[in-house]
Amino acid sequence: MTTQLDSAAGAGPIDRRRLFVGSCLALVATSVAFATVGAVMLALKREFVLTNLEVGWIGGAALWGFAVSQLVFSPLCDTLGMRFLLRLAFVGHLLGTLVMILAGGFWMLFFGALVIAMGNGLVEAACNPLVATLYPENKTVKLNQFHVWFPGGIVIGGLAAYGLDAAGVGAWQLKLALILIPTLLYGGLLLTRPFPATENVQAGVGLGEMFRAAFATPLMWVLLFAMALTASVELGPNRWVPAVLEAGGMAGILVLVWINGLMAVLRYRAGPVVERLSPTGLLLASSLVAGLGLLGLGLASIGWATFAAATVFALGVCYFWPTMLGVVAERVPRSGALGLGLMGTVGMATVGLVTAPAMGRIADRYANERLPAAETAALMRDAEGAAEASEDPDLAAAAAAATGVLAALERTGELPSPETANALRVAASSPSATLADRANAILGPADNYGGRVSFLYVVPLCGVLALVFGALYLRDRRASAPPPESARLAA
Repeated sequence: MTTQLDSAAGAGPIDRRRLFVGSCLALVATSVAFATVGAVMLALKREFVLTNLEVGWIGGAALWGFAVSQLVFSPLCDTLGMRFLLRLAFVGHLLGTLVMILAGGFWMLFFGALVIAMGNGLVEAACNPLVATLYPENKTVKLNQFHVWFPGGIVIGGLAAYGLDAAGVGAWQLKLALILIPTLLYGGLLLTRPFPATENVQAGVGLGEMFRAAFATPLMWVLLFAMALTASVELGPNRWVPAVLEAGGMAGILVLVWINGLMAVLRYRAGPVVERLSPTGLLLASSLVAGLGLLGLGLASIGWATFAAATVFALGVCYFWPTMLGVVAERVPRSGALGLGLMGTVGMATVGLVTAPAMGRIADRYANERLPAAETAALMRDAEGAAEASEDPDLAAAAAAATGVLAALERTGELPSPETANALRVAASSPSATLADRANAILGPADNYGGRVSFLYVVPLCGVLALVFGALYLRDRRASAPPPESARLAA
């Protein structure tokens, strides 16, 4: 049954159910973007001969662009209105997707990913306060149910991308075009409908008071610090899972689908869990479980162990993002859209500017250490020989890259990083099937190893989070404990 509210702007009744469903579809667009960009990272790396660091910057732009739009527009949500922000998000999703599809190199891919991410940030800048406004009596649970559709959308996008591959039409451009489907759907549902005013506007809370609540509350600073770490633990590894596992011969996108399918189910059933553990207790437990899952992903080298570790990881990270937002909405309510926006800004900026590129840099370093020097040098010499016997420009490019690697190896006695991996990627895309197969056989295990090591570097963050949330949980327990018997008798 549709629930209707009065429109603060006098534009007619507000359809609460339609706005919530439309918001969920908008979040699906953001998560399909996350899934498809993740699904094409290995293809982009090979087609455009990108390093792990460059791919990390593309994946990172798909995250920190979110932070930029949240930082700019969240404080303006009360003034501009939530519907206006969603209109801008709609344009960002359309434009960014088309730019990436038509890209000819790193910079267009980077710019397209950035614009998509800004659209994603606008969705959260509008929809988080919208859900809190629509359901003021049940914010944490409804925000968890709204955020079902981030992992839910990753499941949809991941399965669609895998289906395209299975049907033999798995061009990366088609996978990115999947973003347009939920974009058009949420545009049709939301962009012409009346919206309520935000909670702060309804309560008469001005911009200055909202800023004071956000920046002068000590708890808010603690939560912002924790958000940087929870986002890094959840989204940093999630961004790399498909590429890392595919390099090791697994269907990485299906593992990502499994992780996010579990997350969606668990978020939908968040109500009883939140009631039993309390928000801070839930965050404490999540930190410990997430650390175990990441440790498993970093150490697992066979399929069943990787799958088990991915399951534990999903159980650990599933409640992080929406529960953090719920804690802010309930405990620092006068921070309004700004407080929620700051949380998203700090989380995504940390992942996009620090965690994702750092994981790429770590993966490059450890992958290079795993390359067999003699076998790699032999392949480089064969690439030079193949180019001499042919006028094919792709073979010439492979030979040029190989020459640089061999010169560095002769000069220093070591394979240069990341030049060696790049030379192998050029060889892997050459028209010589033998050369390509040999290059992939060398590079795949190395990329898989480097990626798994990068997961291990994230594990200590879970320990820091356990300390933070443990302190908050103990504070909550003390605050809710009944007074001692002596105090009750004295009263």
